[in-house]
Amino acid sequence: MGVTESFAMTPLDQRAQLLLKTLVEHYIADGQPVGSRALSKASGLQLSPATIRNVMSDLEELGFISSPHTSAGRIPTARGYRFFVDSLLKIQPLAARQLQELKGHIQPGEPQRVINAASQLLSGLTHFAGVVISPKQEALKIRQIEFVSLSDKRVLLIIVTTTGDVQNRILFSNRSYSASELVTAANYLNRHFAGLAFPEIRNRIQDELKQLRSDMTDLMTAAVEAGSEALEETSNTYVITGETNLLDAEDLSSNMVRLRELFKLFEQKTGLMQLLDISNRAQGIQIFIGGESGLSPLDDCSVITAPYEVDGQLVGSVGVIGPTRMAYERVIPIVDVTARLLTSALSGQNN
Repeated sequence: MGVTESFAMTPLDQRAQLLLKTLVEHYIADGQPVGSRALSKASGLQLSPATIRNVMSDLEELGFISSPHTSAGRIPTARGYRFFVDSLLKIQPLAARQLQELKGHIQPGEPQRVINAASQLLSGLTHFAGVVISPKQEALKIRQIEFVSLSDKRVLLIIVTTTGDVQNRILFSNRSYSASELVTAANYLNRHFAGLAFPEIRNRIQDELKQLRSDMTDLMTAAVEAGSEALEETSNTYVITGETNLLDAEDLSSNMVRLRELFKLFEQKTGLMQLLDISNRAQGIQIFIGGESGLSPLDDCSVITAPYEVDGQLVGSVGVIGPTRMAYERVIPIVDVTARLLTSALSGQNN
């Protein structure tokens, strides 16, 4: 199982590991800070409360647990969850009956329908947000570019692709352009670059534009950059389902500012796409706990992802976004199996 960082080398004796495992499991189950007495009873260890408090103090010093101000009990930190997932968690494969039930929800068919079904399945089974990156489309090629003056220093860029898709972007220029200049710029781009994708255009345009007047190259370079971004957005998409489930997660709903940031992240997509793209380039399950994602709205969340293939090629990933206090042993196999089922369905296999 792939992970972003490992603390497996941290020296914890078996007693400390068992108490940490017990504490994490206890906290995941009921969400309440765990005190020494409850820990002693749940762990089955015949230890005095003073001994347990000493071990807890050591674990706190190592950064695996912390003490909320309102309670004498402890809760796991992101580092504690990481050690738990890396070293203490035992994943149980799904039962044959559960697996058969999942197969019934993801069957070969129209790709977008299959992807939607996978996202809904992840959300429904985990009660968190389910997300699936759609397979990247082949780079879109331009058929025609037009410029329309909106004001002195604003120009509307209109891109028509060879598939008939139309994208608009507003360009802010350093000077105003006459209608004839805009026509000249559009004609030049259409004559030299029609039928090419923007990555190809970007590679060629610097040399080509050296032959033109510099005050026109600014406009055309801006058009290529904006056009490239516009078409990239259409080819990198994901389906997310069950965001509202996170409103029911007490750990997240108690902080409305952070929750609003999280929903804004879902809407903007760019940051989350970058995180999920990591899974596309990796083998197996990837788990990002708290700040490991590098995205501050996810500091109280865990993201569990797995890549999927189409005809032997990694093309996307599936994932679940939920609070760090989640039942990892249950969510991880659901993500893993969903990725495998999506691979089979999109590759036309009836496994």
